[in-house]
Amino acid sequence: MVTKDLTNESIEGEPRSPRRPVTLKTISDQVGLSVGTISAVLNDSPAARHIPQETRDRILASARALEYRPNFFARTLRNKRTFTVGVIAHEIGDAYSSLVIAGIEKLVRERNYSFLTGIHRHKPELFEQYCNEFLQRGAEGIITVDYNFDHGMTIPTVAVGGHPRHEGVTNIILDHTSAAALALQHFTRLGHRKIAFMKGHPASSDAVTRWQAICDVAHKMGLEIDPSLAIQIESEESSPHVGYAYANKLLEGGLRFTALFAFNDIMALGAMRAFQAAGYGVPGDVSVMGFDDIALGEFHYPSLTTVRQPLQQMGAIAVQILLERIEGGKAASQEIAIQPELVERESTARVSGERLALQQTSFPARSAS
Repeated sequence: MVTKDLTNESIEGEPRSPRRPVTLKTISDQVGLSVGTISAVLNDSPAARHIPQETRDRILASARALEYRPNFFARTLRNKRTFTVGVIAHEIGDAYSSLVIAGIEKLVRERNYSFLTGIHRHKPELFEQYCNEFLQRGAEGIITVDYNFDHGMTIPTVAVGGHPRHEGVTNIILDHTSAAALALQHFTRLGHRKIAFMKGHPASSDAVTRWQAICDVAHKMGLEIDPSLAIQIESEESSPHVGYAYANKLLEGGLRFTALFAFNDIMALGAMRAFQAAGYGVPGDVSVMGFDDIALGEFHYPSLTTVRQPLQQMGAIAVQILLERIEGGKAASQEIAIQPELVERESTARVSGERLALQQTSFPARSAS
């Protein structure tokens, strides 16, 4: 049997007429209200507040039934706006950026905006390329993730994790001094004095600020940081493989430590695997703490103690600030600090008597069984 697609043909075999677009006038005719009233409700304008809820519900129900689609280009021409913002992140899929972008997407969608995305990989030429492309496409503002500007911006801009202060840029940062205090106080309460550190790649926007905060807090606490236990990450790859490799470097050096504070959760997870593969228990032999609080850390074994920065919230705050500047001409705050939170899980524990004695010696040899 041969079947025939009648989607674009009538029963008699004649082509169907193209469906006429549904306009505000179409809805107006159906509900018996003025086009202005329909427009106010569908565009959620201030005038809609004076329209009874029952009437608004009737208009919205009619729009849904008729499958009304707003004309974006007409809206743009009428308002001389594009309702579009640009988002430029280090990467799209890494654990840090993806959480920030999730917060951005939710609020952008709720506010009936759209956004364009690009990646900078900490390369100024890539950043400038995407900035120029987004401006050509009418972006009304820019949000950056994990990028430190070396110049000001001519359109409203919000930098999540940005630190240098520039004209036109609002930085949303974590309070790294509080974060360092939470981490180091947690370790010292558990008896740890020999603490190893994984320092973030210098291109990461938080790396220098966070390390300086750790050094400052340690000095105030009277906690000595052994330079040989502070290992500099040179890879920009966002993978547990990085933490695994650098943890092995710490172990190969015969270094003495009972705890590790990693630059982020991804590195901490890789480091835990390296310690376990070398025959050391986490947290029995070495306690491990990460930074960020990504979802994977909670479900790893052992679950990861970490310093949480509310990345989705920071993304949403970035949108809120940006749209306030776009729509209301609000003056740019230079910096907004977000407070961290310690999330204590299974990967940190009190130093045992045996490990207290070993804080001044190298790790003992153990089998990897």
